[in-house]
Amino acid sequence: MKSNHIQHLLEINLAMLFIATSGALGRYVQLPVPVAIGARAVLAFIALFLYCKWKGFSLKIERKDTLVIFLSGVLMGVHWVAYFYALKLSNVAIGMLSIFTYPVITALLEPILLKTKFQLVHLLLAFLVLAGMYFLSPSLDFENSYTIAIGFGVFSALAYALRNILMKRKVSKYNGSMLMTYQTAIVGVLLFPFLFSVTSNTLLGQWEVLVALAVLTTAIGHTLFLMTFKHFNITTVSILSSVQPVYGILLGAIFLSEIPKGTTILGGILILSSVVIESVRSKKST
Repeated sequence: MKSNHIQHLLEINLAMLFIATSGALGRYVQLPVPVAIGARAVLAFIALFLYCKWKGFSLKIERKDTLVIFLSGVLMGVHWVAYFYALKLSNVAIGMLSIFTYPVITALLEPILLKTKFQLVHLLLAFLVLAGMYFLSPSLDFENSYTIAIGFGVFSALAYALRNILMKRKVSKYNGSMLMTYQTAIVGVLLFPFLFSVTSNTLLGQWEVLVALAVLTTAIGHTLFLMTFKHFNITTVSILSSVQPVYGILLGAIFLSEIPKGTTILGGILILSSVVIESVRSKKST
């Protein structure tokens, strides 16, 4: 049981490393946000569809699950678009750390929506994350792009929390790659018209970063992340995944030379300390 727990923790860290590439890649891509997300979703759908066909995964879903999967796809698209706006308006550190209000939101919503037992410790950890958020932007000036970016980040976090809660009861029933195939298809269809707002040469000029976003971040990272839902409750997963900004900030420092300020680091420490606490807690409960 102990070795399995360690393996599951390693799996979620690997998933977070892949997803964390979205920070540097999102800052690097020079396209309007809906275009970047639309192209990312279409390319990810192609990669995931081919992978499912190669592995022989069934793409059939029961009619009663159609609405939930559709809504989760819409929420995933909202999460991605809002997150990329947060990145565009700030930097990798602010953009990534701001969406990690989603453990707070998840801790409050999961007992209500999934009828799970409310745990006071999750609420305390959520407030620890909020304290960290204060140090990211201690001045609530809505003319400041960083404050607006944090607003987009929190909105992205709400969509992400709702999507994860919706998916919790489906990951035991359907393959993770199959679920991500549908979600990327939904996002791709909804944002496909935006692809015509730029020239084909503009899109082709960004093909490397778009493919990286589609394959590394989306097809691999988010599929691995969905699979971890089988081993932890959603609040635990959300708190454990708060290690993602560490990887993202490191990638941003290496590839974009974005070194976070002292207050950003302090806020990040408060947010990420919840990861260590929840890692120990979840280990004891297995």
